[in-house]
Amino acid sequence: MANFGIFSDSKSTESVTVSFRIPYYTHWGQSLLVCGSEPVLGSWDVKKGVLLTPSHHGDELIWRGSVTLPRGYTSEYSYYVVDDGRNLLRWEMGKKRRLVLPEGVKGGDVVELYDLWQTGSDTLPFRSAFKDVIFRRSSSVGIERPLVVLQNNLDEIDSVLIHFRICCPSIEEDTAVYVIGSCSKLGQWKIQNGVKLGHAGDSVWHADCVVQRGDFPIKYKYCTYGKAGNISLEVGSQRELSLESSESQPRYMFLSDGMFRAMPWRGAGVAIPIFSIRSEEDVGVGEFLDLKLLVDWAFECGFHLIQLLPINDTSVHGMWWDSYPYSSLSVFALHPLYLRLGALSKNIPNDIKHDILKAKEELDKKDVDYEATMAAKLSIAKKLFSLEKNSVLNSSIFQKFFSENEEWLKPYAAFCFLRDFFETSDHSQWGRFSQFSKEKLDKLVSKESLHYDIICFHYYIQFHLDLQLSEAAGYARERGVVLKGDLPIGVDRNSVDTWVYPNLFRMNTATGAPPDYFDKNGQNWGFPTYNWEEMSKDNYAWWCARLTQMAKYFTAYRIDHILGFFRIWELPEHAMTGLVGKFRPSIPLSQEELEREGIWDFNRLSNPYVRQELLQEKFGEPWPLIASNFFNQYEKHLYEFKEDCNTEKKIAAKLKSFAQRSLLEDENKIRRNLFDLLQNIVLIRDPEDAKKFYPRFNLEDTASFKDLDDHSKNVLKRLYYDYYFHRQDNLWRQNALKTLPVLLNSSDMLACGEDLGLIPSCVHPVMQELGLVGLRIQRMPSEPDLEFGIPSQYSYMTVCAPSCHDCSTLRAWWEEDEERRRRFSKNVIGSDKLPPSKCVPDVAYFILRQHVEAPSMWAIFPLQDLLVLKEEYMTRPATEETINDPTNPKHYWRYRVHVTLEALMKDGDLTTTVKNLVRGSGRSHPLLLEANTSGSRETGNSTTEKKLVSGESLTTQLTGAPQRESLVVS
Repeated sequence: MANFGIFSDSKSTESVTVSFRIPYYTHWGQSLLVCGSEPVLGSWDVKKGVLLTPSHHGDELIWRGSVTLPRGYTSEYSYYVVDDGRNLLRWEMGKKRRLVLPEGVKGGDVVELYDLWQTGSDTLPFRSAFKDVIFRRSSSVGIERPLVVLQNNLDEIDSVLIHFRICCPSIEEDTAVYVIGSCSKLGQWKIQNGVKLGHAGDSVWHADCVVQRGDFPIKYKYCTYGKAGNISLEVGSQRELSLESSESQPRYMFLSDGMFRAMPWRGAGVAIPIFSIRSEEDVGVGEFLDLKLLVDWAFECGFHLIQLLPINDTSVHGMWWDSYPYSSLSVFALHPLYLRLGALSKNIPNDIKHDILKAKEELDKKDVDYEATMAAKLSIAKKLFSLEKNSVLNSSIFQKFFSENEEWLKPYAAFCFLRDFFETSDHSQWGRFSQFSKEKLDKLVSKESLHYDIICFHYYIQFHLDLQLSEAAGYARERGVVLKGDLPIGVDRNSVDTWVYPNLFRMNTATGAPPDYFDKNGQNWGFPTYNWEEMSKDNYAWWCARLTQMAKYFTAYRIDHILGFFRIWELPEHAMTGLVGKFRPSIPLSQEELEREGIWDFNRLSNPYVRQELLQEKFGEPWPLIASNFFNQYEKHLYEFKEDCNTEKKIAAKLKSFAQRSLLEDENKIRRNLFDLLQNIVLIRDPEDAKKFYPRFNLEDTASFKDLDDHSKNVLKRLYYDYYFHRQDNLWRQNALKTLPVLLNSSDMLACGEDLGLIPSCVHPVMQELGLVGLRIQRMPSEPDLEFGIPSQYSYMTVCAPSCHDCSTLRAWWEEDEERRRRFSKNVIGSDKLPPSKCVPDVAYFILRQHVEAPSMWAIFPLQDLLVLKEEYMTRPATEETINDPTNPKHYWRYRVHVTLEALMKDGDLTTTVKNLVRGSGRSHPLLLEANTSGSRETGNSTTEKKLVSGESLTTQLTGAPQRESLVVS
């Protein structure tokens, strides 16, 4: 753990030997070194650091090194893994260590530092989700100095001062931390005679103890002792400290013992987009202030976390397409959709109150009416703005908000004005305003401009959105509930960010994903890819600003498509589908490499391979009509696309204006078939370097590949496998280690990564190294040989969930495929009997219990999956509860829960069932804070739960006999 200084300095210039010692396993050709802030430790230049020497000590590989320092020396330092050329390979996570030589050290003394490598997971207790929310009581413990050790006690030649140090992030109030052990000074394992530690701050506890050399080796453990007499001893084997044979024996031993070894902390949460929430106060859509009610319900259920989808403004098109929450107009501005109109003022006139009530009644529909809701909210907000603009804009609280946010707020307001003025967000159509400049911006937002009120209206909306979300976020913190946001992988190409920072984006490209579970044809999200080389020039300042802004409201976040920080699936801007792309960055196949393998006909392999029989096969009788309009024949029976239709966008445009379209029976089918022919290639030629090529994904499925000779097939298959699964690993690992640490260090939020899809082998080791929490969805196992994931085998550093917003709900998934349902019943539940066709509460309870009992750090359940525990919430068709269909790029994101939060709060039956499910799993739950609670909290079994527990278990229903205990729903 971070080695914060606790001793005062001394000005003597006598030399002291400081010895570094750390256990760490390296690979062949790797070494460890220590580097620090002072010249003797390299001044943070790794190539000048102190190289350590390895030696085996039992089962451990110990690295050691020493330096001679003057008394009173102070420095920061850290450990690094390097190769034989001292090139940096890996570094510790977390804060830099602090070295301060102890007061009273004499010239010639040896000070030995016993350190442990700091991993990403070691930093998790210091993330705001834990530090400021879950363990917030622990962080309020006062700072104490360890008991003073008299110098004459150390004057004895055989005495050694040991400085114990341990991190205990979840200490409750009135709880003490002790170290006990085998020697008399450590109480000989009796806590009453052990050494009590003092709190050093940041959840670190420390104490000094003088022991005799004859007491070594010392075995010891840390423990906690509560006010009520409850003792909690560390789990695992005893710690051991030995005096290793050397010429100079240490007089001081500083132990940085890492984390208190307790059972891993586990929590649970609920996931729901804000727009899906329904309350008695909202107007047409869930609102930021509804989160306070959701926090109350989560608290009652024992949930420590609420997960949301992105909440940034997406008002690009001015229509329902903007319901897509991952296509940001601005990565800083909040979405006006989530504004609570009734909270804009304490003095709302009666006529406007009537407007709000009318809009509330008209928009209280089964699903979100995005366009009508946005229009109503903005219209009413403008009326209130016209009444209160002077008082609000001149208030000190607004001035503070403006000064803290003007760097993004001014461009955002100017963009919104220009978007509405030109009636498009495509800033390339804005004439002289197409190119952003500070001078133009200043004129646009000037107080002297005729449209200044319009600019100020956007300030006003963002100000109130900030107030409302901040209120909800603060309330969540107080109740011990983490708000988890979502960091989209991309921004809309017609956004404030691409207007202001065009150099940060590759505007001639699009972002997507290769074929995977979600879509066998790949996905094209349309976002421009990032210019990482340009972003690195200011140390990724744009990303840091994004994360800093998020941290104002959230204490945890999900990194959307974390694979994009290793490599992104890049498509040409003219593509509409996601199939014919390439990874960026990646090491391509060079023309020279291909020629060495006997591959030479590059035009044949990289251009669409269109034979006459393919045209006949795909288009049937009217194939000559298609051929004459879309193709040129360049050889007998061989065709190429015409210039005006040689991209997917050109094909779509030509079909819409096709004079003979009435002769086409199915325009969509024609377009799909033309796209198939356009994609009938084996290699993709790099548009920036004609001598570089990329294997087309699933190239073996193409007719072009199938017509090749056997030699070419074998070579291309081998190169394909190498490109996708081998040659990129080190490059992608290095790429992620450039960018992800910057994100993690730019805020103290807990970071979780969405690591679904085609996962390179380098991804999970890097995530583990950085302390990133992964995602596991049971129906999308990361193990290739499994159809269904096994929650009991998930690793700790994961979030587990039965479903997510990008797939069907638990209920819809169960009901949509009978054969799959039977396989799940047989292989997971252990029954050969016919499972129920409907996802009855027993089925849901079994699957939810599997997840809540998993080793994963978090079990997070979509609200729809929890509602299946009660039949009265299952009246709506299951397919209508799906939030997103990834195969449809124009999906309407509009699902709303059909029950209000107020009704859920009153439903003690469901709440108690969920609460007992969570608590029965051993997961943590928010503490009952008497000052902040109201009403009674039933702790007994609910009616729903009694049906699930006391009636026949699901396993019994399916098999006719009780099964092994681990499968019984109880």
